[in-house]
Amino acid sequence: MAVWALGLNHTTAPLDLRGRFAFALDQLAPTLHSLRRSFGPARHPEVEAAIISTCNRTEIYCAAESAALDHTVGWLAESGGVSPALLRSHAYSLADDEAARHAFRVASGLDSMVLGEAQILGQMKDAVRAAEQAGSLGSTLNQLFQRSFAIAKEVRTATEIGAHSISMAAASVRLASQLFEDLRQTRVLFIGAGEMIDLAATHFAARQPRAMVVANRTIERGEKLASRFGGEAMRLADLPNRLAEFDIVVSCTASTLPLIGLGAVERALKQRKHRPMFMVDLAVPRDIEPEVQALSDVYLYTVDDLAQVVQQGQAQRQAAVAEAEVIIDAGVQSFMHWLGQRGSVPLIQQLNAQADAWRAAELARARKLLAKGEDVDAVLDAMSRGLTQKLLHGAMAELHAGDAAAREQTAQAIARLFLRKER
Repeated sequence: MAVWALGLNHTTAPLDLRGRFAFALDQLAPTLHSLRRSFGPARHPEVEAAIISTCNRTEIYCAAESAALDHTVGWLAESGGVSPALLRSHAYSLADDEAARHAFRVASGLDSMVLGEAQILGQMKDAVRAAEQAGSLGSTLNQLFQRSFAIAKEVRTATEIGAHSISMAAASVRLASQLFEDLRQTRVLFIGAGEMIDLAATHFAARQPRAMVVANRTIERGEKLASRFGGEAMRLADLPNRLAEFDIVVSCTASTLPLIGLGAVERALKQRKHRPMFMVDLAVPRDIEPEVQALSDVYLYTVDDLAQVVQQGQAQRQAAVAEAEVIIDAGVQSFMHWLGQRGSVPLIQQLNAQADAWRAAELARARKLLAKGEDVDAVLDAMSRGLTQKLLHGAMAELHAGDAAAREQTAQAIARLFLRKER
């Protein structure tokens, strides 16, 4: 069996292009059926397929007797309405051991925006469950993904890969936790609806704040992001009147001018009776006027501030990654060994069937002799001799056939199979 993967993610493709290939969980079954049908009636039943689709990646994993990467590229390009050439320029294609290595790294959080984040593992499990329900998950891909989950668990257990987050969003949550004892009691405002705000919202949502609101120039886009976290959307124009409601403000827009000025924050603090505000400005140029930093009840962090937090623990992160890669390497070798053995399954089945037939024949003969009253020891001796002769007949015949070179090869094979010492 051949295994191959085709994908594009946050490092290879822009957000708009990734959006063309995003598949909702409830779309996976019909999409998988379409993919498998595209291989034609002859190959359709043999092709295994699974699709992982998140905000940061879309990946197709397939298995069949022979790889068909070009066909998979063509199908995905057509489904996204782009040319195969454009897709190839932003995608990665992997086969066999490299496909397995990639799946293991994704499951372990080594290929994520946030190093070691656990969300992708749950998304992979959802994708595998969808493929199983669609009937497109065969024994090869099932083995690949089950090993992915096991390796991810080992990586999280044996290393500190999840303890050293490298994202700006994770750093924001960490700093906010230092200011507020319980983030579940806070109200969080996100300004913007781009990828960085999406990531920040994902991190804060994991802490289950009391309220999450997305303010965006386009209300529809804000509503789409807010709905994913059970939050609320509001218009950017309402920001000055509602700023005082929020304990935490995270902003990242493409505005060329600041959206939050010193005066607006001073008014908000007055309404809040000077309860502290935690503010994060991830925008370049700034969304929040730098003078805000001087206010005694505001804790404002910029991109540069967070970069320093992110850099802390770099040595520990690299050590954790190195340890994780060792675990993944061992997993890849084990999977490829299993995949290689799959080619021997038909022969093993034939050998077992032949051995069972010989055993049944000798057993039936022995029972007939016993029924006639033959001596038990003599019958057992005859049965053992009969089995021995049947097992060795083919080897003996090959030793006396062919030329000298063929007989030498046969002799070496027989010595390995029958004369090796017991361990």
